[in-house]
Amino acid sequence: MTHPAVRLVGLRETALDVDEVLRSLDDDASGGLVLFVGRVRDHDGGKGVTGLDYSAHPTALAKLAEVCDRVAEEHDVHGVAAVHRVGSLAIGDAAVVVATASAHRGTAFEASRVLIDTLKDEVPIWKHQRFGDGTEEWVGSP
Repeated sequence: MTHPAVRLVGLRETALDVDEVLRSLDDDASGGLVLFVGRVRDHDGGKGVTGLDYSAHPTALAKLAEVCDRVAEEHDVHGVAAVHRVGSLAIGDAAVVVATASAHRGTAFEASRVLIDTLKDEVPIWKHQRFGDGTEEWVGSP
């Protein structure tokens, strides 16, 4: 069952739209909205990154929805949203956008932090990084 505060959950093969996330959480009762955008950086572990691919297990969307439900249940939020890219991404692309809205900023900050951290820990999405030296690595794979 989806908590009524969960407004947007998605895995996308196309560019993520921050405005879509903001629109999904628009309501007059929320005094604070905290948005986090995770982007592809040009380095990791002292090596230059040239690009990456995200792969998702078939259960990833359901698990992402479960994480969003849990955050909504455990925090006094009016809205929760989370979208993650899959496929090939370039340096600077948005890989994940999460946000929460609440009556107060402190609650929104806390809920957004829990949302991104839990997503990274529990949702089966794996990153395949390509490095400038020709090497590669999988991150988060089982």
